[in-house]
Amino acid sequence: MLKFRSMKVNADEQLAALLIKQGSDSTPLFKIENDPRITRLGRILRKFSLDELPQLLNVLGGSMSLVGPRPQRAGEVALYDDAAHRRLYVSPGMSGLWQVSGRSNLSWDESIRLDLYYVENWSLMGDVVILFKTFRAVFASTGAV
Repeated sequence: MLKFRSMKVNADEQLAALLIKQGSDSTPLFKIENDPRITRLGRILRKFSLDELPQLLNVLGGSMSLVGPRPQRAGEVALYDDAAHRRLYVSPGMSGLWQVSGRSNLSWDESIRLDLYYVENWSLMGDVVILFKTFRAVFASTGAV
């Protein structure tokens, strides 16, 4: 998955320690509150989802969709239970129900519930609605980290 860099060099090496410090090292959604690894420019890119623009190349290449479940890292997928694995039945998306329903403000349980709902109830009209809501969420920068 392509993205503009928004974190400091060696950010991955710091992830485990930050997750342990935050007490969330056993949850499948690796999300650090007030993440010190994000650069100042990275905060701006993320606030308006500009860091994700290169993912359009992933969409054109067929490895991602415009709409779908939130992409996850291999370490996060390793912590999935049986129900969470169902979200892998479809391609990950640049946007999805998780983004238009709270983005980074959602808990793991809320995110997986929305992703599974999307997988089990997919429709073209649903994707169109999500895309329109995405533009509103991005321009309002609600829940962006």
